[in-house]
Amino acid sequence: MKTQWQEMLLMQAQKVLKYAYAKYSGIHVAAALLCEDGTVFTGVNVENASYGLTVCAERNAIFSAVGQGHQHFIGMAIVSDSVHINSPCGACRQVMMEFSSDMIVVLDSPAGFYTSTVADLLPNAFTMQNRKGE
Repeated sequence: MKTQWQEMLLMQAQKVLKYAYAKYSGIHVAAALLCEDGTVFTGVNVENASYGLTVCAERNAIFSAVGQGHQHFIGMAIVSDSVHINSPCGACRQVMMEFSSDMIVVLDSPAGFYTSTVADLLPNAFTMQNRKGE
């Protein structure tokens, strides 16, 4: 069952899905991020012929939020037009972990709906405590 804020984030992500630049994979992805103060930031995947330069929707949303002074996140909705439920990539999981291990992540696509926490998506994550001397 989806909560009210999850429904709202899913709608926000769905609104920007059309802006995804998915020329290479053909999979359009959008994310909506809910900050602690109620502000919502969205992002879409932006692919590049040099695949390593591609940026995922999740990181685009987080980086936009951080760039405007937000660092405390409650939840993120991720939508795609894929026939699969696409979970965030490892890089996105690590960036999410940097800010909130207990953030709720909601995935929605034509294939179905899935909810998790960042900690469950990235068990045994590399965190600040892993640094030398910590």
